[in-house]
Amino acid sequence: MFLQNSFRYSLKKFIFIIIFLLSNLFCNKFKESKKENTDLLMTFLYSISNDIELQALAKEQIGILPSRPPGSEFDTNAQIQLGNKIFRDNTLSLNQVQACITCHPLDGNSAGMDRQSTSRGTFGQIGKRNTPTILNVGYLPILFWDGRKDNLFDQAVMPFLDPLEMALPSETELLNRLQNNTSYTKDFANAFPNSPNVSIESLKKALSAFERSLVSKSRLDDFLEWNLLALSTEEKEGLKIFLSAGCTNCHNGNLFGGSKFKQVDSVHNYNPNDLGRYEFTNNDADKKFFRAPSLRNVSLTAPYFHDGSVRTLKEAVTRMNLYNLNQTLSNSEIDLLVQFLRSLSDKTKSN
Repeated sequence: MFLQNSFRYSLKKFIFIIIFLLSNLFCNKFKESKKENTDLLMTFLYSISNDIELQALAKEQIGILPSRPPGSEFDTNAQIQLGNKIFRDNTLSLNQVQACITCHPLDGNSAGMDRQSTSRGTFGQIGKRNTPTILNVGYLPILFWDGRKDNLFDQAVMPFLDPLEMALPSETELLNRLQNNTSYTKDFANAFPNSPNVSIESLKKALSAFERSLVSKSRLDDFLEWNLLALSTEEKEGLKIFLSAGCTNCHNGNLFGGSKFKQVDSVHNYNPNDLGRYEFTNNDADKKFFRAPSLRNVSLTAPYFHDGSVRTLKEAVTRMNLYNLNQTLSNSEIDLLVQFLRSLSDKTKSN
């Protein structure tokens, strides 16, 4: 921490030296200019100084999102393409209507979830929990609201067999459907030349490879990496609030969450029949604990919370204003925080 603070002090000192030199240069060069021009220049330079300091602080507390998730260095284009095909194949559900992409739409402005409170299964079954976005899922250390899996490979087949989702009766039925589609014969052979037969093992690997490819980058990433102008003034103010108010107590790291379990507050009403992580661990201490989700693409993935009970981002932030923050936020600060959260959206999609 001492080294970090020392670096930030040195950086700020360096910036002010640059400001001093530039201001003298411009003042000497344009000494006949009006005073307001000099004031404007100084305001601009001080603004840059503040932005660089905010950038350094955000890098320190949030970090930079790597360009690729762990494990993706071994994925091939053929494996990713096969995974994409399986992801979109509606013949792999019991009624041959639903596919993975039904609940995790990706095309157009969709951000990897269907924007329903809870998704419906193959025959209209109502799911128990809100569908999380699949964007950036390759970075997550724990999966599902209750954390029952910790890697993509182990969870890959689960949606096909879940009676509330695609509802196939067994892995054998899933394998039969793949084998009955002759186009998969060549696809599996191209993706896995050392084990070319259609198999559940290779399906898991292909889906994992495809899901690791679903990386989204935001304007906030641009700001952290290089572009001080990537965020508006209001978004920068919102970022300051995010860092100072205690939001990182739950939504930490370069994913802005997704790595901790937190107990839902007792002030608001959530699904009383959902006991959260307890249903997986049977540990009484885990009752009503859920994974704090990543906030990347949060403005594109309403409704919110594990039961999808909150329709707007502002309402979600207002609820969290009462939960474990370092300070109570005013309405105007909540508005600034919401504006900042919009900067976490994938740059190819609009809020």
